[in-house]
Amino acid sequence: MKLKFIILGLALFLAITSQAQRKPRNTGNDTISSNYIPSNLFSPSFYTEKGNEFHSVNGEPGPKYWQNRVDYKLKAGIDTITKVLSADENITYTNNSPDALQYLWLQMDQNTYKKDARSNFVTGFQPKANQHTDGYRIESVFLMQNGKTEKANYIINDTRMQIRLPQALTAHGGKINVLIKYHYTIPGDFGGRTDYATTKNGKIYEIAQWFPRMCVYDDSQGWDTLPFLGAGEFYCEYGDIDYSVTVPWDVIVAGSGELINPTEVLTTKQISRLAQARNSDKTIMIRTSAEVNDPSSRPVHKGTLTWHFKMFNTRDVAFGASKAYIWDAARVNLPGGKKSMAMSVYPVESAGKDKWDRATEHLKHSIEYFSEKWFTYPYPVAINEAGIAGGMEYPGIIFDGIDDSGKELFWITAHEIGHNWFPMIVGSDERRYGWMDEGFNTFIDVYASDIVNHGEFAPKRDGEYAPKGGNPADEIIPTILDPDAVTIMTAADATPEKYRHPIVYFKAAFGLILLREQILGKDRFDYAFKNYIHKWAYKHPQPNDFFRSMENGAGEDLSWFWKGWYYNNYKLDLALVSAKYVNGDAKNGIQVTVANKEPMAMPFTIEVKLKNGSKQRMYLPVETWIQNKATTFTITTTTEAESVTIDPDNALPDVNRGNNSLKVK
Repeated sequence: MKLKFIILGLALFLAITSQAQRKPRNTGNDTISSNYIPSNLFSPSFYTEKGNEFHSVNGEPGPKYWQNRVDYKLKAGIDTITKVLSADENITYTNNSPDALQYLWLQMDQNTYKKDARSNFVTGFQPKANQHTDGYRIESVFLMQNGKTEKANYIINDTRMQIRLPQALTAHGGKINVLIKYHYTIPGDFGGRTDYATTKNGKIYEIAQWFPRMCVYDDSQGWDTLPFLGAGEFYCEYGDIDYSVTVPWDVIVAGSGELINPTEVLTTKQISRLAQARNSDKTIMIRTSAEVNDPSSRPVHKGTLTWHFKMFNTRDVAFGASKAYIWDAARVNLPGGKKSMAMSVYPVESAGKDKWDRATEHLKHSIEYFSEKWFTYPYPVAINEAGIAGGMEYPGIIFDGIDDSGKELFWITAHEIGHNWFPMIVGSDERRYGWMDEGFNTFIDVYASDIVNHGEFAPKRDGEYAPKGGNPADEIIPTILDPDAVTIMTAADATPEKYRHPIVYFKAAFGLILLREQILGKDRFDYAFKNYIHKWAYKHPQPNDFFRSMENGAGEDLSWFWKGWYYNNYKLDLALVSAKYVNGDAKNGIQVTVANKEPMAMPFTIEVKLKNGSKQRMYLPVETWIQNKATTFTITTTTEAESVTIDPDNALPDVNRGNNSLKVK
């Protein structure tokens, strides 16, 4: 036993002596001024909670993931004289949760237009006296539960309705029907996302958030009852929606889903043209500008017509209605030989070469690209509607601007239809996490501009908010340097308008570009991102699900990136401290010292420009910064060099490019 202790002690002594005699690598940590602290960025335990049986540690839905379901039947009508929409709604709610529910919560978005709505006070903006409505006017609410129909006990608070059940809705599949009769005045041009506006040949109605919708009950928040304040958009359950809209005989209705009674509302000629469009890659006119005011373009010439639509596995529906619509359509080619239809409806004011004459083409090509690249478009129809909402998205339909044209029309079309992937297919909580909606979608439409029609509309970064063709890494720097800028993880409604696009759209999108092009590489990123989309299609992911999905799918610990880019606005400043030949001879290579001077870290490329005109590059991983504020390394060369440059493509959001290049000594 004594001999064993002697041997163990001797081994320990030799190990300590060996470590003491080993010379540390010269990093320059002690001599270079820096705000970078490696242990802050690379600290362990980024996730405060472990995965569970609902949300797995690999970022996928767990084995016991559950989700409630909502199916709607709606019968609506629009009085074009009084501008009132009236409707009967039958909600079938299925409680798949493990909890018995003693009450239900519904979203009442039209109440945001009332004078006392909370949304009027978020930014200090007060709508004008004529920019209000009375919101929802509820005529009756009944419940059908266990074969019994009775009047509901409910309260309305701002944009929420609570229904207090006489007996709890049972867990694991309990069903209840909620019957609501209501009407509301359609907002005018102040409506924002839903409105009516005057055109040469009649009013255009853009009808959205038009029926009381069930709030989401999930395993993260329970009932999601955040009020609708404007910036935080929607969080909805999935189900089938069967709806009909009754309008005057001369009004065309373009709605989410598929029109199931075309013979009742279209002429024989229009039905024939639609059949032609289903097999055409070129845009086919369904209703021409010359036919807009021609009564023969309608199947009847008096009274009303009822348009009947169905949409399956969707979280919402919206529609446009107008007698002023020109209408065209074309086939959409999807992976696996599947087909869909792209359509556009717009007034004569929008028609013209490189204007809305190309709207269906833009819609078709965007859907084809997104379907091939990420996930197949699931719906039978997609509609581009021209109005004054000017850029708003709902499942299967988008509202774009009457005056949009040229590149702007493509950009807004691609962006808004892109929302059918985020958040219509991947059903994230927009009301809390706007970046999982706008950031993801801005990211995918950047590449759409690069690819569609051989890059005709490239480059695109953040459209109207960023200089066309500007360097995105440079464009984000003013926001990162702004001490008042909020972070990506700030609640959607808590993000000031000044920072909404720079942070929620652009910084979130550029973060994914950095991941794809600088950190993971395109192959690993695309594989992980597509897996995230497919696993969470028609489900409700949380931020950590995305973070874990990317880490597991790409095989990379990215906690440092989430921490620095998403939870903070950490600055990045990589500085070239010195560049000189080893022992004064170019044949020995160039010794380079690079310092990290700010709290963020990134992998980086360094380029040597040789005197013979050639260049060579070296890539250093993010682990370069896991211990050190500065690093010294040798670049192998056999000939004389002129200069050394960090990040030669200006791909990184480096806040000071003035220290990125040096002449070789």
